[in-house]
Amino acid sequence: MFDVPPYIADLVPYPPGKPIEELEREYGIKNPIKLASNENPLGPSPKAVEAAARVLSKLHRYPDGSGYYLKQKISEKLGVRPEQLVLGNGSNELIDFLIRVYVRPGHEVISSDPSFLVYRKMVQIAGGANVVIPLKDYRHDLEAMAEAVTDRTRLIFLDNPNNPAATVISRKNLDEMLQRLPRHVMVVLDGAYEEFVRDPDCPLGFEYAGRHPGVVALRTFSKSYGLAGLRVGYGIMAPEIASMLDRVRQPFNVNSVALAAAEAALDDTKHLEETLRLTWDGLDMLSGELEKAGFATMPGHTNFMLVDTGRDARAVYEAMLRKGVIVRAMGSYGFPRHIRITVGLPEENRMFLQAFREAMRDLPPA
Repeated sequence: MFDVPPYIADLVPYPPGKPIEELEREYGIKNPIKLASNENPLGPSPKAVEAAARVLSKLHRYPDGSGYYLKQKISEKLGVRPEQLVLGNGSNELIDFLIRVYVRPGHEVISSDPSFLVYRKMVQIAGGANVVIPLKDYRHDLEAMAEAVTDRTRLIFLDNPNNPAATVISRKNLDEMLQRLPRHVMVVLDGAYEEFVRDPDCPLGFEYAGRHPGVVALRTFSKSYGLAGLRVGYGIMAPEIASMLDRVRQPFNVNSVALAAAEAALDDTKHLEETLRLTWDGLDMLSGELEKAGFATMPGHTNFMLVDTGRDARAVYEAMLRKGVIVRAMGSYGFPRHIRITVGLPEENRMFLQAFREAMRDLPPA
């Protein structure tokens, strides 16, 4: 009835993780656990919850459109200037801003396969061309990505750590790639999981964005800070790039509750430390138990891991649902035998292991 461009009509909606409430309705399961969406099992910082509650009586007022106080807090924490910061409704919105500003039909954007699915979707919406470079040994192939650059290339997206492989790149390899790139190419370091990284050789996006004009760093409060439901993230970049992104940013794009909670979360170092300790302990325990049971894992630098089940991942996902455990089947990412599991609370991790052992006994190998 209405004309739609083919690059829009061909889009496949992003597949979100199954909500707990839906599992309870469909399967009649009480108290299921969700280990599918890389959320913080501890929940948000109590300080963030208190700060959010204090704002509720002022919801008739528009939020601070500049995000002044949150920018000041991020600036102090990371040692960057406030004019280098752009806030977003989740870091997803920053991805949208960058593509809307810098990508036109016929332009190319380079990303890895697999990586965060939103990059390619947003490029397709803009009418751009996706140039996709396969991971090499589960890591970004920076050399191949640099070789793929043409005069039409505008952006390179690097989720570091990678989602779903949970691997990181090295400072040396990133430095070498940056030296090879022409001035018209921008590198976007998506550090949604940077806080979880234990490898000291992993390049941190904010360090590069502070001294390299062609690098933009993205971060989010959804993961380590446990504010996924409030949708708040930020980008760090050269002031001239930030100025361009602010031109396409909607007024009041980050709500007042999110601003207050994020500011308080940054102050709660105890909650962040507890989150990291629980995550690292969980990764080590889960990978150890799964490896002992004969399953290859990719425990890495995030709050999740890949597990090669040796079986059809969709069948494993369905079997786990029936046992009250939500995981993520990774077929849409090109891993038909892998599931991705988020580290949960210790008792949730034990429940997962028990359900997984039972499911593996019942399912035939792929």
